[in-house]
Amino acid sequence: MRLLEGIRARNFLVIGRVGMDLSPDPPGTRTRDATSMMVAMGGSSANIAAGLVKLGCRAALVTKVSDDAVGWYCLGQLDRYGIDRTHVQAIGGECRTSLAIYETRVDEHQSVIYRNNAADFQLGIADVEAIDYARHGALITAGTVFAAEPSRSAAFRAFELARAAGLPVIFDIDYRPYSWPSAEIAADVLSRAGAMADLIVGNDEEFGFMAGGLDKGLAKARALARSTAAMVVYKLGPDGAVTFCDDREIRTGIFRVDALKPTGAGDSFMAGLLAGLSEDRQVRDAVLRGSACAAIAVSRPGCAPAMPTTAELEDFLSTHPGPAPV
Repeated sequence: MRLLEGIRARNFLVIGRVGMDLSPDPPGTRTRDATSMMVAMGGSSANIAAGLVKLGCRAALVTKVSDDAVGWYCLGQLDRYGIDRTHVQAIGGECRTSLAIYETRVDEHQSVIYRNNAADFQLGIADVEAIDYARHGALITAGTVFAAEPSRSAAFRAFELARAAGLPVIFDIDYRPYSWPSAEIAADVLSRAGAMADLIVGNDEEFGFMAGGLDKGLAKARALARSTAAMVVYKLGPDGAVTFCDDREIRTGIFRVDALKPTGAGDSFMAGLLAGLSEDRQVRDAVLRGSACAAIAVSRPGCAPAMPTTAELEDFLSTHPGPAPV
């Protein structure tokens, strides 16, 4: 299977945003009551890349940041995490790096994300055509990269170039309504991207959105696995996940933890899943490792900082009760 061969190279090209995250400190504090903030790297694609590097893989990010203090912070953080930023460009003008302010609390959790005139949406076709895809094993992106032009066309072009170079395409649907001009455009574009992907990961609401109704999401995931995708992971929140692969439907549960906040789970799941597959583990085991990474991420402050290293993941698996039955 081309998908697994590419993943086993353990060298990922990740397209999408990096940003700055601010969260009131200490954990549990509401934003309106904050007197100090924890600062960390964020952005779904950068988080996935950080999670992969922490788990022993290589990852290179493809994006743009603003040529200012926030953009410089992100560049420094990419270096700190060991993420290759050869294809990260700082740009001038009025575009700005994304900023997220979210609370480290579950009850009445509040997140505010500033994405107006985002620098990462300025990624262009020329930028992705300058990449040597043969140096990598697989391409990863999250749905946000498709939300605006010229980033949308650039991402589709990257999909074409990656496939031509023999790289599998890994797609996290990651639907964020605030980034899109309309739900209709989002459904069309995300469906087109899904049809080009070898591995698709999304939750029940995201697949349902693509299919035109929540009750149609499972059928949509199953249809993609039977037609264009080699593997589809249909996440069900507290009810675990259904993974479609090789004409099988694999049901897995989640690891119960005391969550500090809801953010970071999806990115950490993706990193854990891919790292597990890269180690030639069985699909069920890799999905469960992704679920364990998600559980660890929501039990710690931050997103990228909360993602586990290999040693931390192994310690969690050896000491934590097994996943909840499904």
